[in-house]
Amino acid sequence: MIFLKEIEKSFIYYKVDKVPIMKFKSIKLKHKTIPIEEIKKRSKIYYNLIKKRRSIREFSLKNINDSIIKNAIKSAGTAPNGANLQPWHFVVIKNKKIKKEIRKAAEKEEKNFYNKIAPIEWLKALEPLGTDANKQFLEEAPILIAVFEKKYETKNKIKIKNYYVKESVGIATGILISALHYAGLCMLTHTPNPMTFLNKILKRPINEKPFVLLVVGFPKLNTKVPKFASQKKSLNEISTWFK
Repeated sequence: MIFLKEIEKSFIYYKVDKVPIMKFKSIKLKHKTIPIEEIKKRSKIYYNLIKKRRSIREFSLKNINDSIIKNAIKSAGTAPNGANLQPWHFVVIKNKKIKKEIRKAAEKEEKNFYNKIAPIEWLKALEPLGTDANKQFLEEAPILIAVFEKKYETKNKIKIKNYYVKESVGIATGILISALHYAGLCMLTHTPNPMTFLNKILKRPINEKPFVLLVVGFPKLNTKVPKFASQKKSLNEISTWFK
């Protein structure tokens, strides 16, 4: 095995030039064949459920049982990913002090975005959604889930590259959102830019980069959502079929 020494920031890693080959082994697929009519029924049931998903910004203080979040994260962990290296980490935040700290840091970035960075076209695109720099929901919601993408792993000072990281983490996040919605929860995908403050607050290592912050909970009574958000493109607009 040949190692190439590499210095990154103040840490010394070793890049593997020749990685030991893991022998391929297979196991029998566990798959239950379902009648086509049942498959059609299930697909329609799922669509009718997921199409009701909406991002909300008004959260009830009602607590969420940890087992619900754990099952959703375990579901996300089954996502297809590059070389099965599973380049993700999920941080669940319930602590009020930490949520307040996250809100403060996020609002600082958002104020900079809305007042200085964002082009006029972007701000106009956001107008129908009614968003602004105030992120009170970061403290109100009972749970925040910070999703991190892992660019590489380090084991015994050996730097192991992960592959298709964004694609893998994006798929896992989609499954996480779907699982939470299926369980009966509401959420908001929050992506202040930059999000590096999450590394500091949540004490995450330099090989991890914040991907998205999910705000999770139950809606307040009489919660309203933007009408514009219910306008989804038709099947013909979002798909092309070759038969």
